[in-house]
Amino acid sequence: MKNVAILGGRLIDPLHNTDQAADLYLADGKIVGVGAAPDGFICDETINAKGLLVSPGLVDLAARLREPGFEYKATLASEMAAAVAGGVTSIVCPPDTDPPLDEPSLVTMLRQRAKNLDLARLYPVGALSRQLKGKELTEMAELRDAGCVAFSQGDQAVGDLQILYRAMQYAATFNVALRLLPQDADLNTGVAHDGDYATRLGLVGIPVLAETVAISNILLLMKETGARVHLCRLSSMAGLDLVRTAKKQGLPITCDVSINHIHLADVDIGFFDSNYRFDPPLRSVRDRDAIVTALADGTIDAICSDHSPIDDDGKLLPFAEAEPGATGLELLLPLTLAWAERQHIPLSQALAKISAIPAKMLGFDAGLAVGNRADLVIFDPEAHWQVTPAALKSQGKNTPFVGMEMKGRVMHTLVKGKRVYQFSE
Repeated sequence: MKNVAILGGRLIDPLHNTDQAADLYLADGKIVGVGAAPDGFICDETINAKGLLVSPGLVDLAARLREPGFEYKATLASEMAAAVAGGVTSIVCPPDTDPPLDEPSLVTMLRQRAKNLDLARLYPVGALSRQLKGKELTEMAELRDAGCVAFSQGDQAVGDLQILYRAMQYAATFNVALRLLPQDADLNTGVAHDGDYATRLGLVGIPVLAETVAISNILLLMKETGARVHLCRLSSMAGLDLVRTAKKQGLPITCDVSINHIHLADVDIGFFDSNYRFDPPLRSVRDRDAIVTALADGTIDAICSDHSPIDDDGKLLPFAEAEPGATGLELLLPLTLAWAERQHIPLSQALAKISAIPAKMLGFDAGLAVGNRADLVIFDPEAHWQVTPAALKSQGKNTPFVGMEMKGRVMHTLVKGKRVYQFSE
């Protein structure tokens, strides 16, 4: 590994809540000096960070990499390249591949493929049930030993509460976390938020009740079993109120929100634009504003990209038939910066939602102190760029933000002290 000196940058450390102009020195994949080089340091590579911000690499809690099984939508190589282009150095991938990640051998293969690419770090989530069918639990202990950091049904609801109850008992016994998308299977049968706008468009609605019923069941089972649960991609004011109360009661619950739901609402669907179809759906402006409030008061712990690369055939369909989701790895940083600027959120606090806090959930410190990982993003917060298919490294070009101007561009990304991305015109 090279010894690297990052000179002249402004260091933003969300973990330690510091903001300072200082040089940074890296060796053996770790930070070895802040402000001054350690004794005997011999520099092999210098990165000029003058006018740029240096921060811990981003940690994305939900990014579908489409491999194995959906290589026609994207490949591990294409999406890992998109990740580092977006400053994302650690990726949590859901188990809904084909086949699902329900066997240790599949997890081992995926981790080895990611290791061979030598770009971002990969944290696989194991399938909670075999084939994600919600009928039979997987061998969580074996999947954990193979490298799974948590267990999930992906985007599938756990319709059988007896299975979910057993899963929580199992998870509590082996001290592993569950990552659950709170959607009641019987109520989540529509394609858009159940409100006036969906009614005017003639779209079948998904009521907020689909989220709150699921959250209520999860919270009751948590109280009974003591399991740790992370709720994925919350979308409603009512759902957030339940989580806020649960946190006050001391339940071991965390949650995140998709970056899309911070900026968009159901009215943005316009005239059946399938780029705005998501799961959970974009909800009302009132719900979106509640998400912003919950981010500020700490109810929502983290922001994820909810990266879902989709081929053209999956989006060039009527709204109700189109595949939900959007590409997001390369937009996570600029959209987070846009939220922070609009809401007057301190930069360190905003970056914590996409670095230090999700890193803590994965069991490591994402900070700029000596001894921390040398996983870093160096970016220009004032650089403007337009979202176009050509500007995105991801194989999936689908996003509701296409054509829009972003502020904040990644200039360099380092993983284990090695530069894995450098912006070039």
